[in-house]
Amino acid sequence: MRTRVLSILAVMLLAVLAGCATAPSRTRNICAIFDQRDGWFNNWQRAAQNTERKYGVPVPILMATIYTESGFRPRARPPRRYLLGFIPWKRPTTAYGYSQALDGTWDKYKRETGNWGASRTNFADAIDFVGWYHYQTHLQTGIALNNSYELYLAYYSGPKGYLQGSWRSNSIALAGARRFNGMTRIYAQQLPGCN
Repeated sequence: MRTRVLSILAVMLLAVLAGCATAPSRTRNICAIFDQRDGWFNNWQRAAQNTERKYGVPVPILMATIYTESGFRPRARPPRRYLLGFIPWKRPTTAYGYSQALDGTWDKYKRETGNWGASRTNFADAIDFVGWYHYQTHLQTGIALNNSYELYLAYYSGPKGYLQGSWRSNSIALAGARRFNGMTRIYAQQLPGCN
């Protein structure tokens, strides 16, 4: 009997861990995302709502940031560069995880929030980081917490880069901001229908 209970618990644990390690399907529907990740220990809707309450950044902006940055993939990284066109080389940045936070920025987040055990592959930690980052950007630049287009430009360029206007001639940043703004609107329309 004990062996059977331990086997069942092991299978349940593996199922939970497998669910944490992959991106949800239907990432263009915020309700579907929340339905797929609504467990006791891994409740994305609760994590997003907690972050909104903590920093004042709306849930659609938080979720659109992660959609745009990583596609909800927990171990996302920028693609490697290739030396001579075929030898795998370095990555262009240290961006990693759901939020694509850089090593130095992630370390600063942990220092300033005291969240020393935070992991970029943990959704609750990553969305808290996104809320913290957007809030810090708001304090430094004056961008409203509901201005998704400008918040994305500052997320992409950093607050200093945003203030210097480094994004103005960057077609990748501008296209990302348009995509981000559109996704924020979609999520905002869908959110009232979520359970």
